[in-house]
Amino acid sequence: MRYRATALAGLLAAGLVAGLTGCAPSTTPAQNDGADKQTGALRVWLFDEPNRAPKEKVVNDAVAEFKAAHKDVTVEVTYIAVNTRSERFKGAFNDPSSAPDMVEFGNTDLPEYVAAGGLAEVGKDAEGLDLGADLKNSATIDGKLYGVPWYVGVRALYYRTDVFTELSLTPPTSQAELVAAAKQIRAKKPELFGLAVGGKYTFGALPFVWDAGGDLATKSATGYTATINSPQSRAGVKAYTDLIKADNCPPQQCADLTGGKTVELFASGKAGMAILGNFNRAAVEAGAAKGKYAVVPLPGTKPGSVAPAFAGGNNLGVMKSTQRRTLAAEFMKLLASKKYQEQMYTAMGNLPTLTSARTELAGKEPFLKPFMDTIAAGTKFVPLHPGWGKIDAQAVVPTMLEKIVTGKATVEQATDEAATAMNAAFK
Repeated sequence: MRYRATALAGLLAAGLVAGLTGCAPSTTPAQNDGADKQTGALRVWLFDEPNRAPKEKVVNDAVAEFKAAHKDVTVEVTYIAVNTRSERFKGAFNDPSSAPDMVEFGNTDLPEYVAAGGLAEVGKDAEGLDLGADLKNSATIDGKLYGVPWYVGVRALYYRTDVFTELSLTPPTSQAELVAAAKQIRAKKPELFGLAVGGKYTFGALPFVWDAGGDLATKSATGYTATINSPQSRAGVKAYTDLIKADNCPPQQCADLTGGKTVELFASGKAGMAILGNFNRAAVEAGAAKGKYAVVPLPGTKPGSVAPAFAGGNNLGVMKSTQRRTLAAEFMKLLASKKYQEQMYTAMGNLPTLTSARTELAGKEPFLKPFMDTIAAGTKFVPLHPGWGKIDAQAVVPTMLEKIVTGKATVEQATDEAATAMNAAFK
């Protein structure tokens, strides 16, 4: 799920989207009786938004199109609050009579909902959709697709064009250049952070881990095992936490920075660079940095490379208990179509998951190019295991980062502690 104030939680604006995770219930939902009704009321749950009107207009257009093609069918759309979605889904899993037929859900919620038995497989329904492999994998568990990615959010490097011009800097194309530029900005303009980075910004740190060849965990035939304490992961953690120092972003001010606070810092003109999402554009445009920034992919260690980004976002899916399986799948496909993904981008700024839709939008909107390039270079995801919800809720990764930058633990000690906590959640 994208960590943003509207849906990922603030993973997803902290990231992610909106920042966005929730704990799904561990329960056994009642199953349908095999019925597949072709008439009646199709019940749909979508996430509410602070400003629902633009989203609602697009959805209403899709509903009108769907009803025109399906006689004797009505579509009842309910907008549910993101922060109470866990309880709503728990109730739906336990009581099919109150459950929707088609749903929107955060992609980080998927493992828990699948473990609870609440979602239907939709692999055959998604055939023909031009979804990239990385996005499909983020909705796939044990080889089965349980959702259609509806929109995606990735992060890239925002930088102040006026500051770069003043200091004769060029956009960094390697991690070494990134670090050098950050330190130069801090040295020449001490009122600014060079690169705003935070001890509580999980999705700002993970690209450094992934670029170094590390990962949160690896999957085997017996399940997930934490690898955040591998040599490669430790190298990435060190590269990130080394930025939270006096010569860039002092720990006294940056140790507790979340993704959301990082957005605020850059938008208010207090940082020369920041790792932000395509979904943070509106916030930056509303601040002092408006008109004085540009975006490039976050560079990796190898010159010219792109550091892998977390692919947050939301999916559309079909409830396993639905009495209208065919109708639910058809409405899901309609909302996920190129036509409505493009309309959702125009209305909400949601980056489409369909390659064709993104390509078309990129031709019209240059701002999207660095995010497209980031997706094309390959994205990553969190472990597709129900335990991830617990790991996220316990703030395992932020705690690890914060201990390192405040000197409470070494990289080795903190990563070992994090690995122990992760493995406990994976059991």
